[in-house]
Amino acid sequence: MNFADKLNKAIKEKNSVVCVGLDPRLNKIPSFIQESALKENKDKFKAAAAAILEFNSGIIDAVCDLVPVVKPQVAFYEIFGEEGMRAYRQTIEYAHSKGLIVIADVKRNDIGSTAEAYADSYMGTVDVFGEETSVFDADAVTITPYLGWDGIKPFAEKCAEYNKGIFILVKTSNPSSGDLQDLVMNDGRSVYEIMGMLVESWGAEDIGESGYNPIGAVVGATYPDQAARLRELMPNTIFLVPGYGAQGGGAQDVKPCFNKDGLGAIVNSSRDIIFAYENSIDYKEEDYAKAARAAVVAMNNDINKVR
Repeated sequence: MNFADKLNKAIKEKNSVVCVGLDPRLNKIPSFIQESALKENKDKFKAAAAAILEFNSGIIDAVCDLVPVVKPQVAFYEIFGEEGMRAYRQTIEYAHSKGLIVIADVKRNDIGSTAEAYADSYMGTVDVFGEETSVFDADAVTITPYLGWDGIKPFAEKCAEYNKGIFILVKTSNPSSGDLQDLVMNDGRSVYEIMGMLVESWGAEDIGESGYNPIGAVVGATYPDQAARLRELMPNTIFLVPGYGAQGGGAQDVKPCFNKDGLGAIVNSSRDIIFAYENSIDYKEEDYAKAARAAVVAMNNDINKVR
């Protein structure tokens, strides 16, 4: 199944466009999980990985029937070396076992054989002594576009070969994104507009039955006017929308990211969901998963009113 069709099918089944970001900062994981991991693992890196995996599993169990997709950000795993990356792979596997679509937030890019290697490791298979083997096996990855089509092509080819997806940075949610992305060219178009048109064209030949293609765009909730312009330019592109919640974006800010069919975007929230227990008087740290579930319910209700 075309990745866009797979994603839209899950969105419709769960009536949710929420993407849960799995960004497990070790010092914010509940102390009882940390203590248990340290008790069972003498190696601190193994203990960190064990704590992360247990924490992620609890979140996934709590939200898997409510959301279509999760997005583990690789930096929070890479920081713990090989054990952290093992936890990353196991998190992807566990999310899949619960029926979730997984976006590997890795923001990779390069050219030639290097880009192919990145694409193989997260989207395809790797030849290991004559046997084709999946490594991280995510459903989609985030990538950067600065190198142009040379850096996109290997990932796009994996989309077609393995029915996977990619989300290309177009208009990001961070405050300084405009330093480059908002620059206006001689023809009056901004950099983000040009990038948006390129992304739409790169996926134009692989539109699925749901009307969308597997080459998506990252478009921040913190810039609704720019999002509205990009939606005009990219009618067949699915937006991955960061910036909701902790970064200041709300339901009205993400509304321009959707098409009239109520599709076309998934909205990510990380810390406001997975660490929701910290900001609630109703939940103790032992109830972190219940707090995450309640946060997802609230976010679903908030966004479904406007899309």
